[in-house]
Amino acid sequence: MKNSTLFSVLAIACIMLFSTNMVAQNFSDLDKSPMDAATFPSDYKISEKQVKVVYSRPQLKGRDINKLAPNGKVWRTGANEAVEITLYQNKRIGDKEVKAGTYSLFTIPGEKEWTVILNTDLNVWGAYSYNEANDVLRVNVPVNEDKKSLEAFSIAFDDEGNMHLGWDTLRLKVPMK
Repeated sequence: MKNSTLFSVLAIACIMLFSTNMVAQNFSDLDKSPMDAATFPSDYKISEKQVKVVYSRPQLKGRDINKLAPNGKVWRTGANEAVEITLYQNKRIGDKEVKAGTYSLFTIPGEKEWTVILNTDLNVWGAYSYNEANDVLRVNVPVNEDKKSLEAFSIAFDDEGNMHLGWDTLRLKVPMK
């Protein structure tokens, strides 16, 4: 009886050992436009966040920014899924009040200014299904240039809570209070 129990335990152990390799997950390589997040306040020691932005970071890779984010066309403001911005409290963006909640963030690039858009549509891929009727905010912000070039599209917040978008030498400041 003892030998058959021992044999059964060893058989089950061997089956489990070898079967784990057969059901192992196939993990994909790193995304070409990796997902990132920016928060305000950005200090990780502060647990009470006011704003969180989740976005994917396309790379220039020798390409022209105007072809990746063409002037006059709605852009997803990054890569892959449309950017999602969560306001954990009501905010003033530009000169408009926006209620706390999660929104998609789109932009319309321009030579001298960009239009920043918050929209109620969530979980959308790119700007392909963008619906202007669901906009809750449109605010125009001036385009600035910087001497430093950023290879990857980036979003950050300053100490006052303003949101900054940067790519190549392009810089945008979206006033938030």
